[in-house]
Amino acid sequence: MGSQINLLQVVLSSPRTVFTIQSLLMLSGLDDSKRITKSLHYYTNDGKILNPRRGIYTKLKYDVQEMACSLFRPSYISMEYVLQRAGVVFQWDDSITCISYLSRTVEIDNRLYQYRKINPELWIGMEGIEQRDNIAIAIPERAFLDMMYLSSGNCYFDNLRPLSVKIIRELLPLYRSTKLNERVSKLLNIKL
Repeated sequence: MGSQINLLQVVLSSPRTVFTIQSLLMLSGLDDSKRITKSLHYYTNDGKILNPRRGIYTKLKYDVQEMACSLFRPSYISMEYVLQRAGVVFQWDDSITCISYLSRTVEIDNRLYQYRKINPELWIGMEGIEQRDNIAIAIPERAFLDMMYLSSGNCYFDNLRPLSVKIIRELLPLYRSTKLNERVSKLLNIKL
């Protein structure tokens, strides 16, 4: 039980709120994944931590953005979620939209986490993606370009003023898409 006490202390004292077996192996310094799994099941049954999805463990209160970035790796928060908070899209939705290597929708604790698959070549450039603790989130300009890229331009924006045309121009070459260039140029009424 000594390793369980250590493991619980590691979980509770960590600034992270969402964990996987792999992340706990690194954080704890323990090397026995079976023992960690057994300890996690014990603490879940005891009500000290949560197990909202297979392979995912959380503190009793967890950060939903951290959850979004932990469910599928690599992934980052983007599109509607970021644009709503930046004031570009007014229609409010509680779901968290992410870019990842697959397309999925997952519901955890009555919140939807929506993942959209993007071309793996676009993962090379991490420009426009901020990394904070265990959260990767697109800046509004990157979220705008992700949305334009994935929706083939079939999307609506309420207010484009919060977006920097200069930053959009800097990020646009990452996508290597002449069609995206044309859509952005037409929508923003700029020459690229």
